[in-house]
Parts: sequence; structure tokens; C-alpha cells
Amino acid sequence: MPDDAPLPLDARRFLAVVARNPQPDCGPFLYGVVTQGVFCLPGCPSRAPLRRNTRFFADATEASAAGFRPCRRCDPLGERAALHRAAVAEAARMIEAAETPPSLAELAQRAGFGRHHFLRLFRDVTGVTPRAYAEAVRARRLGTALGQGERVADAVAGAGFGSESRVYERPPLGMTPGTARRGGAGERIGIGRAESAMGPLLVGATARGVCFIGFGEPFLALEADLRRRFPHATLEEDPALAETVAVVAAKLHEPSRALDLPLDLRGTAFQRRVWEALREIPPGRPTTYGALAASLGMPRAVRAVASACARNPVGLAVPCHRVVGSNGALTGYRWGVENKRRLLQGES
Repeated sequence: MPDDAPLPLDARRFLAVVARNPQPDCGPFLYGVVTQGVFCLPGCPSRAPLRRNTRFFADATEASAAGFRPCRRCDPLGERAALHRAAVAEAARMIEAAETPPSLAELAQRAGFGRHHFLRLFRDVTGVTPRAYAEAVRARRLGTALGQGERVADAVAGAGFGSESRVYERPPLGMTPGTARRGGAGERIGIGRAESAMGPLLVGATARGVCFIGFGEPFLALEADLRRRFPHATLEEDPALAETVAVVAAKLHEPSRALDLPLDLRGTAFQRRVWEALREIPPGRPTTYGALAASLGMPRAVRAVASACARNPVGLAVPCHRVVGSNGALTGYRWGVENKRRLLQGES
């Protein structure tokens, strides 16, 4: 076999088994262990079998027909995972319905699990802890009440927060309750724009930092996107942003450049956590959504992580373009798949 010839499919599968890779680049498969009579997912935490004792299958039907039974550890049929998701969904409904967030012990007892075990399950399924989920529920209630024009004091009390001071010290909506009540009214967002190597570029910034970076679409579309995010804020052209815009444009022209800007990121606790993780990905070393979720300690929250990436308001500064599909494919990118390709090629 020539040195540059690709490895046979089964050889690549076995390497994935040894590496416990849950999303191998050779596509989905199951493997059976002859000595134990079980079939497993490639990411199974069990000890890797010897190659001579390993068989590969396209799906569970094929594995079962060959006389193998599902592994209890990795749950290849997803039966245990389905029970876990149902338990977590019930706990989420319990949190949504409660005026005061139930304790972890109450949630775990209701679900029939130990506290620490249930904490891991909840975090794996939802991407956040029960406490963070409850905080998000209260924040949503607060935002809804404020958006309907309720007095701040009434909205804070109705959402379940103990005091106004707590809400002002750590604003759950990414802005003060007064600003949220006005729907962003009274807040000023400066705009800077330029033509770039990847099309029109628009940068928005508050007094706290850059809150929006968009490119590759007509200026009207970019501005409309910014207005959707801050529907009642005042948008003004800001000549003082010229230097910031030039720095971002230089990054688009030469993706290998570093980009370090003061940011005003507004999102849920989970979204901000994902965005911070994105900023830790080195240039030229793209990762997958599954690997990113695993790095956050939430290997089952792949969809939630992908959703947070899609909602990233500051492309480039929070480099969501460095996340690709499990097979290396350039999955959807807010600013165009071709621009994503150019960014990754430029960084590498």
C-alpha cells in the first residue's frame, strides 16, 4: 500500500474505538466485542477490545442479527438516554411551574436519582445546571414583565428575585431592568461601516464595547440584524469607531491577524459560557461541535452548543467559524460558508 494511501474503513473505525471518539470522521458505526457478546458506540468508555475480537456493524439491527446485545455502559440504543431526557424534561417543567426554584435535592428525589448523579444528567441534557436553568426562567419572566411595561419593583418581585439590588448588581438580562423595560430605549449604539475583503462590514458598539460584528451582506441587511437585537436603541454613525472598524477589516483581509476588542456580550449564562470557550480555540485548529460540548463537560449538549454558536453576535471576535461538523464539513455559518472557508484557510 502506498504511504499516502487512505487506511481501510475498518482500520479507521478501530482507531476511533481505541481513541473513544464519539464522532469519528469515518461516519457512524457500531462495534461488537466477540469475547463479551455486546455491541457498543465508538465512544464507549469501556476498555478497548483487541482488534481480532472486534466486529463492525452499520447499525443496531445488523449487530443484533449477528447475536450481539447492547452494551449497558454506552447505551447504543439510546433507551437509557431517553429515560434520562424524560426525567430532565419533567424537572424542567417543575422549575418552570414553581414560584420559588426547587432545590437540587427536591428535583433529584422527584426524578429518582442521587443529587450528584442528577446534577450531571441535567447538565448533560440541557447544557446548564438546574440552578442556572432556574435563573434563566426567572430572567425570562422578568424580561416578559418589563417588556409589558410593568413597574421594575413589581416585575422583579413577580419573577422571583429577592430584591432589586441583586438584579442591578448582576443584571440577568445583560442590561439594567430599566433599560430592559424600555426595550433598549435610551441606549445608544454607535455604528461604523466599511467595505472589506469579505464584503460590507458593519460594527456596532455600546459604551461597554463591541456588541455586533456583521459582514458579507448588504449594509441594509446588516443594520436590520443589529436593529432586531436592539429594537428600541438609538443607532448612530460614530466616527470614533473608525479605528475599530479598520482593525476588523484587517482581520477579514488577513485572517491570521489577532483580534482583541472590548466586547459587550449579551446572552444567557450558557451562551456566554459557549462564547468564552470559542475564544479559547487556537487559530488554525478548528474543533467540532461535539468536541466543544465535551470540553465544557456537556458531551450530550451538542445541539445547545451549536445553537449558542449560531446566536453569536460578534463574528470573528468570538470565532464560531472555528467549529466544523464531525466529518470536517463546513456547516452553516451566519456570514456565509464561503467566508468561513476563507477564514479557516487564512488562519491555517
